[in-house]
Amino acid sequence: MQVVPQLDFEPVTRKANPEKIIRPSTTYWQDAWRRLKKHRLAMAGLVIISFLLVTAAVGPVLSPYSYSDQSLMETNQPPSAKHWFGTDNLGRDLLTRVLYGARISLAIGFVTSLISLGIGVTYGAVAGFFGGRVDNVMMRIVDILYGLPFVLYVILLMVILEPGLKTIFIALGIVYWLNMARIVRGEILSLKEREFILAARVTGVGTGRIIWRHLVPNAMGPIIVTMTLVIPEAIFTEAFLSYLGLGVSAPVASWGVLASEGYQAIRSYPWQLFFPALFISVTMLAFNFLGDGLRDALDPRMRK
Repeated sequence: MQVVPQLDFEPVTRKANPEKIIRPSTTYWQDAWRRLKKHRLAMAGLVIISFLLVTAAVGPVLSPYSYSDQSLMETNQPPSAKHWFGTDNLGRDLLTRVLYGARISLAIGFVTSLISLGIGVTYGAVAGFFGGRVDNVMMRIVDILYGLPFVLYVILLMVILEPGLKTIFIALGIVYWLNMARIVRGEILSLKEREFILAARVTGVGTGRIIWRHLVPNAMGPIIVTMTLVIPEAIFTEAFLSYLGLGVSAPVASWGVLASEGYQAIRSYPWQLFFPALFISVTMLAFNFLGDGLRDALDPRMRK
């Protein structure tokens, strides 16, 4: 047996606090933001959305033209240094109207998303938590509402209420909370069987506190992703309704109204359709890119 010289060994020095965690811990949201920043398309979508919000807020104010100013001497002018996006058939500056339309279209998207959040989360959380007969009855109501044509909602609301922005909010809010309710219900059904919910019940925590302090916060990942994807759907739906003549009424100009007006002159003045359609397309892509990035970033299974 070979003897190893003692000089070949080095004594091990113990650290003062061997159990100290050297690497700083990150929270769930910090880790999600770190992964979101690595998603290039999602960050590009976030930059585009931020740019649209800023231009929609300050663009019409800084423009030398008003969205309703008419100049019959400058009707149907092509894009130029004076009118960057050209003018329409009444001589109104198309850039100003597109920027003003961004306010209406983005407002429709965000308000519809908030309505979906309020109604859908509450409805889905109650159905998923109580389960059984309550869940069956509530979800059958959702199935019935899913089966009714969306345009029928709008026509009925136009008959009952005055056509306008408020009617669009109500019509879209009635429809888009259904998908949110289904997603939240599925998440609550999965979460309510976890150990931390059982511990809350054993300690005597009330039903409302369990739902809003324990279940819903743990389902915020899918909720945020769904909210992000509802916004472009609502913007596109409003554009579709405006094309059918069921959208917002004059003098309010959304992107859908501008696209509908531009389509009538597409053969002679294509820029009147091109710019509103471009903004609709870019906005929808930006929100979808951001939604895809959030879905990956908020997935706990991808956390490292």
